[in-house]
Amino acid sequence: MAFRIKQTRWLYVGLSILSLLLVFIGTDVKASPTVTTPIISVSQPTNGLEQGRNLYRAGRLTEAVTAWQTAAQQYQTQGDRLNEALSLSYLSLAQQELNQWEPAQNSIEQSLKILQSAKPAADAIIWAQTLNTQANLQLRTGKAETAIENWQQAQKYYEQAGDTIGSLGSQINQAQALQSLGFYRRSRQQLETITQKLAAMPDSEVKVSGLRSLGWALQAIGDGKSQQVLEQSLDIANKIQAKTQLSSILSSLGKNASHLQDPETALNYFEDAQKAATNPNEELQARLAQFKLLIDYDKLEYAIPLAPQLRQQLAEIPPSHDSLYAAINFVATLNKLAKPDEVLPNKDLAQLMAVTVKSAQKIQDAPAEAHALYQWGKLYNRTQQWSESKKLADQSLNIARQLQADDIIAQSAWQVGQLYKRQGNKSAAITAYTEAVKSLKALRGDMVAVNPDVQFSFRESVEPVYRELVGLLLDEQPTQAALMQARELIESLQVAELDNFFREACLDKAQQIDKVDPTATVIYPIILSDRLAVILSQTGKPLRYYVTHKSQVEIEQTLNNLFVSLNPVSDSKERQKFTEQIYDWLIRPAEQEQAFQDTKTLVFVLDGKLRNIPMAALYDGKQYLIEKYAIALSPGLQLMAAHPLQQNKINAIVGGISKSRAGFAALPAVESEVKQISRSIQSQLLLNQEFTNKALGDSIKSANIDVVHLATHGQFSSRLEDTYLLTWDGRINVQELSELLKNRGGDSSKAIELLVLSACDTATGDDRAVLGLAGLAVKSGARSTIATLWPVKDKAAEILMTRFYEQLRQPKITKAEALRQAQINLIRKTDFHDPFFWSTFVLVGNWN
Repeated sequence: MAFRIKQTRWLYVGLSILSLLLVFIGTDVKASPTVTTPIISVSQPTNGLEQGRNLYRAGRLTEAVTAWQTAAQQYQTQGDRLNEALSLSYLSLAQQELNQWEPAQNSIEQSLKILQSAKPAADAIIWAQTLNTQANLQLRTGKAETAIENWQQAQKYYEQAGDTIGSLGSQINQAQALQSLGFYRRSRQQLETITQKLAAMPDSEVKVSGLRSLGWALQAIGDGKSQQVLEQSLDIANKIQAKTQLSSILSSLGKNASHLQDPETALNYFEDAQKAATNPNEELQARLAQFKLLIDYDKLEYAIPLAPQLRQQLAEIPPSHDSLYAAINFVATLNKLAKPDEVLPNKDLAQLMAVTVKSAQKIQDAPAEAHALYQWGKLYNRTQQWSESKKLADQSLNIARQLQADDIIAQSAWQVGQLYKRQGNKSAAITAYTEAVKSLKALRGDMVAVNPDVQFSFRESVEPVYRELVGLLLDEQPTQAALMQARELIESLQVAELDNFFREACLDKAQQIDKVDPTATVIYPIILSDRLAVILSQTGKPLRYYVTHKSQVEIEQTLNNLFVSLNPVSDSKERQKFTEQIYDWLIRPAEQEQAFQDTKTLVFVLDGKLRNIPMAALYDGKQYLIEKYAIALSPGLQLMAAHPLQQNKINAIVGGISKSRAGFAALPAVESEVKQISRSIQSQLLLNQEFTNKALGDSIKSANIDVVHLATHGQFSSRLEDTYLLTWDGRINVQELSELLKNRGGDSSKAIELLVLSACDTATGDDRAVLGLAGLAVKSGARSTIATLWPVKDKAAEILMTRFYEQLRQPKITKAEALRQAQINLIRKTDFHDPFFWSTFVLVGNWN
């Protein structure tokens, strides 16, 4: 069937964001055949350990906790210290799944204490499993470095015990933890090594399991090799008839296809996963995946017949952790629709959530109860049953507070805030929204979006919370306190977007703008649903506020029109009209109040579609903005502290590709550009064949450099995996480049002062593509970045870049002023005076 692609994804609320950092949680519980020690008697179904394992596999976590607590007590009474330790290790794992962090910590500490004093000494496999559980907890609670150390130790024990898959699982977990620390190159190298080890193994269920886990890990980090690894796992599973593994592998392949916007292939995989299911839960999950896909791609005519069948199946399946979240996710999928009752009557959905809440209470799954209450409240919200909706949202919020579950607090407090706003209770609404934002900030390290669903839910689940609160604060005549809070929120939103883009918290050490340059004015344009708000910040002065009352649709249409008109073949009068219009919105009110009298640099913290517009090209009717002020872009007040370049001692790496390569057109003027720059400043030149990934990495590591200048094809995108630079032997993605540039030799004082990318492009049709540029600028650790929003005639780039470096060598000139002078040179002294040729160059970060 033909699908119309819709850019939405859905967060599976049944899995905590943190738990998705792991793809191989506890081989002991998840894959019992790897437990080779005779201490566990798998032939005795009444054995407390085995009973807990069966309950855990069935998703009945609370019952598993009880079974393992009982087992630990019984083994303690019998003096069986090793099985007591193993019971406590398993107990900790189940408590982690229930977000019971303190009990989980106590359980694993008791387990380790017993193992350390046990006589006879514990088998290697028990040590491995226990350390695996401890590392799992450490990663979930933000101790990634310690987790890696414990997984390394667990790996040694698995190898000592001859458990190959356990060893590989520990290595995969280490790679995931490296990702959470930002070491993407090391992580990828480790995963490639694991792939080679698995390839050398004979075909077996162990190999299938290992490849499947590796595929999950690669899928989670957006690595395209996930498809190949999962397909290999599927081929072997089919060959050796490993039927119990087929459904989960096929579901993972379906997810890959969905993320690649290939819904027909995804649907086929999900249908095959349903047929291959060996238990009711797998079949249900596969059918839910099909249903969600059809809803995401607006195929209601195919989704509607499935809905009552799923509703019936959800009613019949026994209560468990998995079945509760299946029901919650089913309703959450429908809650994304404007009219869910077109698929299934609201009363049926509400009844399903009522039953889910009771089942969650019965099996003591408090997080599931809170999620179900939240989705139930959203249903009442749609039917305008405001009081019932608020009652349920309050209940969800109270449970979330008790659990200290920030992910649930964020969504429930947001819902409460919306209901207060509807009632006209502004102060209560602000309080609730503020609590939601606080929880989102607390989740910052966890919103690393290893799960791609999180990345795509950002616009639905995070961004609106910030914007709606800003809208409340800027209502009517905002006070200075309200303006300051709104400014801080917009900055936090910028950082949250970058975290989301990179799938990790990426902005660390920073410096206040007013400490960088007291002669700068910071401008925050904020696009709200019914207005364009502008906040001006200047050192030692009250914040200024201007507002233009226009709808978001009208504002964004004007921005789209301007972007199109920047093409040199467009009507110059049209372009002038749009650039003057935006100038009137952002600049003229402040100029009329003479707010820029002492300003040398305008720093823009741009919002939404404004990021795609070059501020330098704004026009007052006589002059371009760049002719009046130096211009820089920033994610906010926080900046990497800069060390002024010593004009006569600039050391650079200058690289580029001038020839046609990998399907990209030749850039003939690049050779002249990089050679001229190399002559004007001390530098190491890497041109064409010499410009390889390895050569660039080696040069950056070994050289004492201030500037990295790369003239090559590249693309910025709102998708991390689609943001890259072209090298002679392939591509270097933004993660790898940022890791190369950041903390060279482990010394942050050696950070690159300036990164220049002079031939890059923003992804066509991607209105958030500049995130890739801002993300690279921040994440790379480079204190300043100059890049192009779109590719231009390479001769124009050559002239501008050559002029820029000439200016940069002048005494006491800032990077922003050097770029400004180079742009003015193109405007006034060359044939490239059209904004298309010079306004594409933007400076992000520290402009000094």
